[in-house]
Amino acid sequence: MAASHIGSLKKSLAPLKDPRVRRRTQHRLFDILIIAICAVIADCDDWQAIVLFAKERETWFKRFLSLPNGIPSHDTFERVFTKINARVFQECCLQWLKDVSGLIGVKHMAIDGKTLRGSKRGKLHALHLVSAWATQAEITLGQVAVDGKSNEITAIPKLLELLDAKGALVSIDAMGCQKEIAAQIVEGGGDYLLAVKGNQEHLLADIQATVTRALDGQLPSDAVEESTTRTADHGREEKRWCMVIQNLEEIRDRDAWKKLKSVVMCSYECTEKGRTTTEVRYFISSRKLSSRQCAKGMRGHWEIENGLHWQLDVSFGEDASRISDRQRAEGFAMLRKVALCLLAQNPEEISIAKKRQKAALNTAFLAEVIAGIEKVANV
Repeated sequence: MAASHIGSLKKSLAPLKDPRVRRRTQHRLFDILIIAICAVIADCDDWQAIVLFAKERETWFKRFLSLPNGIPSHDTFERVFTKINARVFQECCLQWLKDVSGLIGVKHMAIDGKTLRGSKRGKLHALHLVSAWATQAEITLGQVAVDGKSNEITAIPKLLELLDAKGALVSIDAMGCQKEIAAQIVEGGGDYLLAVKGNQEHLLADIQATVTRALDGQLPSDAVEESTTRTADHGREEKRWCMVIQNLEEIRDRDAWKKLKSVVMCSYECTEKGRTTTEVRYFISSRKLSSRQCAKGMRGHWEIENGLHWQLDVSFGEDASRISDRQRAEGFAMLRKVALCLLAQNPEEISIAKKRQKAALNTAFLAEVIAGIEKVANV
């Protein structure tokens, strides 16, 4: 099983050129990359652990890798990941992920940033990665590295260039609420759902004025839709109220937001142990969404936090990683995301962390994870 899917990975990695001097290389580039991917799936979180795992599983690896000089050292792994083209490596991995998952189209993609706190060294800022996540398919769609959260505005357009947003709803937090970004999404065939705070002049105030008019009954009834959902579990009660308004008279610069169709207010109320907290958030969208569709899109956006970022920290220890070299840190981050996507697809009903442990102990299960499972088209 592993051998057949390793063959497909080999084809996907073909565009990646070996940056090393050929006459000095003792280990094939393909062998190094395959070992790294398998080892990160199997609970390895640094280069030394990768080598230790590979040496223990050398007989298994030799079933489908040549390994002419045995298992490479951790220095070899570090040098390779310092020199390879990070963007091409990412594109190869993501294409393979799409192939093994059967992913054809994406209905909703969430974009958000995460800081790798352990990568900070002296005056060197911690590496910040802006990622795209297919919320329903649980597949990484791309990442762009920047120095610091403040640079997300410049990273998001670069990330969008890597993505196929056609037909997708693209959700981004307030940092990405920029006219140029909205236009890029629409021109790419997608629609945006952007969180709004005070970083755009007049926009938040205009949305709040529109909501006030709607609440006072001053807008046509067919331009306003609202819905409420309530859930209760383990002593925690949640209430979500969403209002979508398609009357944009109060939005002063509405023509500057490409294809703007609606503004949204969402209220979230949570009661637990007798204490109630409330949060109100505002959004703009280029798609005519119903209030329930909009609420679903907003909940889906947080899947990048829960399904990707939280898992990377808790199940892969990403925040604790001490890899500071930018190229190596970015490469290892992609390895984690590939591993997470493959593990999330596996139907075994245990946590991601337990799946990693099982893959380390059981090569049959590791092969099953690498093989992936087919998803339904257009997820």
